[in-house]
This record gives sequence, C-alpha cells and structure tokens, in this order.
Amino acid sequence: MTQSLGLGRVVGQLYVYLYFSRVPRSLVDMQDALGISKGSASTSVRQLEQWGAVRKVWVKGDRRDFYEAGTWFGRILKSALADLVGKRLRTYTDILRRIEGEMKHEKDGDGAFVRGQLRKLRAFHDRVEDLWTNPLLQRLLK
Repeated sequence: MTQSLGLGRVVGQLYVYLYFSRVPRSLVDMQDALGISKGSASTSVRQLEQWGAVRKVWVKGDRRDFYEAGTWFGRILKSALADLVGKRLRTYTDILRRIEGEMKHEKDGDGAFVRGQLRKLRAFHDRVEDLWTNPLLQRLLK
C-alpha cells in the first residue's frame, strides 16, 4: 500500500513490523527482522515519526532508542497526505516555472502550441494549489 501512495516499501514494512510487535523495537531489531541497512531503517523511522505513525519510547535498562507504532490511523493518513501532496505540489510548481521560462523564447509554431498547452496545465495546477491551500482544507488536515 505504501508503494502505491508513492512511499518507499521499507516505510510500510517498518510500520507493519512495529504495529504487530508486542514490545517496542530498536533500529537493530528492525534491521535484523527486515534485512535492511541501518540508514534505511533510520530514515524510514524518522519519516514515520514525522507523520505520528511511530513514537520513540524509553525501555528501562537500555540506552538505545526504541519505537512503537501509533494506531490513530486518521491522524497518520492526514499527516502523510499533507506531507506528500505539499511536497509534490511544490515540485510541480518549480518544474512548470522552469519549462515556462525555457519556452518564452520559442517563436516557431510548435513553441506557440506548447505554450498554449502549458497555460492550460498552469491553470489546472493553480486550481489544485488553491484548493490545497484553502484554509478549511488545511484546518481539516491538522
């Protein structure tokens, strides 16, 4: 499921591993169970933490960081959605600006056609961005 949303496979695997674990797990536990690198485990756990999908917990007698899965699925989904859509919109905005800048100087018939298509794409993008930045939607995502 995480891959279909544009997330990495490891993010989903780590969440499922922690979700079905009776006890908090360390990064080493995750690495061993999933056969992944320390860097991959660490990066994925940080992403999950940012979304509120996992939380760091203290385990008596151990200095390592341990994690357990959160179960408030609505909050997790809202946080992930806000992060992913927001990043993608910013990326697409930058790409559109760059292409529009390059196409300003094209004078032939194909250039005019491409600029017209870009105007349509820009109009759609602007509508999506307006919807995304709507205060009501942003409030719902908090």
